[in-house]
Formats: sequence, structure tokens, C-alpha cells
Amino acid sequence: MASIAVDYSGSPHFERKPQQTIFTEKNNFEAGDSDSQQFHEGYIPAKDLICREKVSNTEIHNKGYLEYGCSHYRRRCRIKAPCCNEIFDCRHCHNEAKNNICIDQKFRHDVPRHQVQKIICSLCDTEQEVRQFCINCGVCMARYFCGICKLFDDDISKGQFHCSGCGICRVGGSENFFHCDNCGCCYSILLKNSHPCVERAMHHDCPVCFEYLFESMNDVTAMPCGHTIHQKCLEEMQEHYQYVCPLCSKSVCDMSKVWEKFDLEIAATPMPESYQNKMVWILCNDCGANSEVKYHVVAQKCPNCKSYNTRQTRGNSI
Repeated sequence: MASIAVDYSGSPHFERKPQQTIFTEKNNFEAGDSDSQQFHEGYIPAKDLICREKVSNTEIHNKGYLEYGCSHYRRRCRIKAPCCNEIFDCRHCHNEAKNNICIDQKFRHDVPRHQVQKIICSLCDTEQEVRQFCINCGVCMARYFCGICKLFDDDISKGQFHCSGCGICRVGGSENFFHCDNCGCCYSILLKNSHPCVERAMHHDCPVCFEYLFESMNDVTAMPCGHTIHQKCLEEMQEHYQYVCPLCSKSVCDMSKVWEKFDLEIAATPMPESYQNKMVWILCNDCGANSEVKYHVVAQKCPNCKSYNTRQTRGNSI
């Protein structure tokens, strides 16, 4: 009986071989004979070839992993900015360079991220259309790739995901966030049933540093009033004893312990007799109530919510 020899440079063919069996695999080949087939010494099972090919591809794809990129992203490609036709490591590198104080103001600009069409492989310098794998050397230019945002990043520990509601990629893991259609942004899943809804809450500048919050790379937090701010800016405010929202003046944290100290301070500071009956109208920044209360030089307390975060609107005669 003729044995089967496989030439992997072409199609299987038949030839005479010594009747020596190296190994046998059932169902590996079917040549119309139910007997076990015999293979020559150079035979490589198809499944092993597939495994070898996968290993080879993996080595190519991983070449240069985490060895390239910039301070913003670890990636194995650069972008060609469609606005100025210059090459940068990423859009943030472009924006920092093109908005530098040394640049004439009329030439300052940001790159339109969704309009990026050309990238350059960092390993072989091949310019090509936006894609995840290089058409020349086959390297994977980033383990996380979004063709919509033209985002490449090898550091997948950030938990990147694309939010179709926001229209851009976020970090932190999609399972940890939800998109609020009214606010027009993503919030932590912990706030899903409790966050104060403010229309387009993220589509404005930070009230402290004036960076556009919607595309900011820094952590953003929602204050109890619903307005948003950089987490770092909020912490700096509190370090300088500023505890109200810069936009609406509502308290940004529980101030009840502070109000108790105000009570003690007012009790220890009686007003002169001529001012003891003076009444003024106040507006509470926390609850929005208008009230007529006794005037005190330290502060006026809201009778509705017991807050001292109030402002005098008008005064009455003594």
C-alpha cells in the first residue's frame, strides 16, 4: 500500500516510502482507506503548524511592546496631523506644541482627532491609513485601538472603552460607568440612581483652571449641586478654605460641623443693644430659601436648612 507524504510547499501527493511508521494520528487524513496512515520523519501535523504560525504572529505583534510612545500613551505609531500635516506622537503632543505660548495666537490650534487619516509605524516608519496592524512589518501598533477616535494605547491596564453616547473613548472600565443622556457624559456606576442631573454638565470648562472638562485627561468629579470640576482643583479649593461651588455657591461637602461652630461663635458674640432688633432678608445658597432673620456681624443662619451659607439681599431699619 502506498503511504502518504505531505509536501507543504504544494498539494499532498503519493509516493513509495519504507514501511516504517513514525507515529499515527487518526482522522488526520482521509484517503479512502480505513487503515491507519503512515507518515515520514519530516511530517508536521496541521494543528502544530497552526500553533507555530500563531506563535510567530504573536512574536511579530508584540515586537516593541511598551518601548515606544510619549508621556501620554505607550504606542508603536505616530500620527500625521491633518490640520498642519506634521507628525507627532499623539494628539496631546500636537496640542501642547501648537498651543504653546511661543506660538503666534492666530496659529494656535488643536488637532481634530476624528479626522486623523494617516499614521506612521514607529518600528519601520511606514506611513499608512489608520489601522491596528502595520501593513509593512505586521507589528500591532497598540493593544487598545479605536478606529472612531483614532486612539492607540499599549497600556490596557487603564481599562479603555469607547462610549457611543459621549462619542469618545474613556478609561476606567465600561463596567464601572454609565452614560447619562441628559448630562451628556459618563458617571461612576455608584452615582447611577443618585447623581444630580444637570444638562450637558461636562460640556464646559473647569470653573477653576478653565480646561474643557469633556475631553480632559484629568479626573473629573461631580459636586452635590451637579456641576463638574477637576478633582484636583476641588481639593486645592478646600485647601484654601473654599467650600462652595464656584458656579452656584452651594456647599460642596457636609458643613454641619462647621455650622455648629458658627452657632457657638455667635452665642459668644452678642450684638450691641442698638443692633439687637435689626432684621435683614437673606437668600440661602444651599436650599434657595428667602428668609427674614436677625442681623449678626458673624453670619446669618437660614431657618429652613440651618445653613450659614447665606447672603444678605436687603436690610430693614432697626
